[in-house]
Amino acid sequence: METFKKLKGFYWPHKKYFITSMIFLVLVTGITIVYPMILQVTIDDVILKGNYQLIPYLALGFIGVMLIKGAATFINQYTGDLFGITSVYHLRNELYKKLQYLPFKYYDNAKTGDLMSRLTADVEGFRFFLSFGMSELLRFVLLIGISLSVMFYYSVSLTFVTIISLPFLAIAVYKFDKAVHPAFRSIRKSFGKLNTNVQENISGINTVKSLSREEFQIGKFNHSNSDYKDKYIFTSIIWAKYFPLMEFLGNICVIGMLGYGGYLVINGDLMPGELVAFYSLVGYIIFPIMNLGFVINMFSQSKASGERLLEILEADELIKDVDGAIEKNRIEGYVEFKNVDLKYSEDDQEALSSISFKAEPGKIIGLIGATGSGKTSITQLITRFYEPTNGEILVDHVPVNEYSLNTLRRNIGFVLQESFLFSSTIKANISYGRPEATMEEIIEAAKRAQAHDFIMELPDGYDTMLGERGLGLSGGQKQRIAIARAICVDPGILILDDATSAVDMETEFKIQKAFKEVMKGRTTFIIAHRISSLKHADEILVLENGKIVERGKHDFLLSNGGPYQRIYDIQFKDRNYIMQSQIG
Repeated sequence: METFKKLKGFYWPHKKYFITSMIFLVLVTGITIVYPMILQVTIDDVILKGNYQLIPYLALGFIGVMLIKGAATFINQYTGDLFGITSVYHLRNELYKKLQYLPFKYYDNAKTGDLMSRLTADVEGFRFFLSFGMSELLRFVLLIGISLSVMFYYSVSLTFVTIISLPFLAIAVYKFDKAVHPAFRSIRKSFGKLNTNVQENISGINTVKSLSREEFQIGKFNHSNSDYKDKYIFTSIIWAKYFPLMEFLGNICVIGMLGYGGYLVINGDLMPGELVAFYSLVGYIIFPIMNLGFVINMFSQSKASGERLLEILEADELIKDVDGAIEKNRIEGYVEFKNVDLKYSEDDQEALSSISFKAEPGKIIGLIGATGSGKTSITQLITRFYEPTNGEILVDHVPVNEYSLNTLRRNIGFVLQESFLFSSTIKANISYGRPEATMEEIIEAAKRAQAHDFIMELPDGYDTMLGERGLGLSGGQKQRIAIARAICVDPGILILDDATSAVDMETEFKIQKAFKEVMKGRTTFIIAHRISSLKHADEILVLENGKIVERGKHDFLLSNGGPYQRIYDIQFKDRNYIMQSQIG
């Protein structure tokens, strides 16, 4: 029950629904036990004794009991469902909230499909047990307890003969639980992998089709689907193995009861009606114990789901606000790195090593180097997407971890290398980081990003709805909207992570021209592979293997004969070769 204790904060505040449901469950169960007693009175006191005048009263009484039971059952089931639905409503909200604040490091290893499975299938599995499983468990306990009490009232000796095999049935149920729980946990994991497979395939459908890998993806899905099927078949084998055994042990109770009970009736120690009532009461004991496997099944699935949900809820946020974190409306933009090292995990090599530099407010810092050299890592440390392994990072002469995350990130405009747009209007995408922005400010941001003209050519202009991930726009158009989104925030620090990589040379020239105005008064970090994007930078940092190997302005680096000049020569020669080919 440790899993349920940890999740108690989500369902116990709604205990009024649970308690109400349980009160009416007791009433329903009590009425259920009355049925065999009415049957016993009908046989022994009416039929055998010839008191037929009692039949109308018994019939009316039975109808009244049925009406009361129907009303009680409705309230029991409704409040039970209300308990489960309300509990997981808050649980699902908390899970989603937690996912918003988990660091990049968590998502480096997480699978999207698996996370979706946890927020849907696992939450629903936990809800089903709260709504139905807990109620069933209590109903079984009440049925068995009250039935045994009535049976002892009718005949102590017959009761003992009847329940002699029940301990063996209980042992079988216990072993079934021990076997079925790991099986259901493996099913949940397999389902998460299956979800991930589907999600990745749909997200990457353009790549799949462009490389004609449909058959490969089908085979990959079949493998995951086959694993899911095998896990379910294995669980079915457990069910098929234990349920016949439990049914056999339950039937031994019935055989013992009928044999010894018939003997008592013949000797006059038990009335026929009492034996019939006894038979019904035995069913109220045996079937709950046998169906306990069904409840255990729900409990096992719910426990497995709860464990997977706790893995999210208990995940360390790592990066969060310190006590008394600084709140500021505006950051001026001074940035300093002091001997900063970064490792993404203990087993990885250093992504950054001994990084030191200063960026004065309003200056432009260029970052260039081969893929994996550490360019993006530097900018992700400024925004605290990751924490440095060693060293210190200052913003406006204050360590970045002393700012609230909201203050820090609200003052940093970030244009990622891969532009992500939401399934919403263009207007909502541009104002995403600043929802209170006026339409004039949104249009101004779009103009600066050279996006206004193509937006106005769309059917609904700024109210045009975009498909998933900006489907319907070209790569360059998506990138310009992402740039407009960063400009709209009006940040003190602007980070452009290869922000013009998806646009043509003419559009890049227009954006660079617009950026000259946008960059005024802001500290700007430009990550680029094209030297043309960095020529105007106040300082260019050249990185190799996580280290700064050169620094300076464009002209100085060109005359230095180092890595920067080699990059320039390669790009210049490539451009000359292309121009000569076109002339030829």
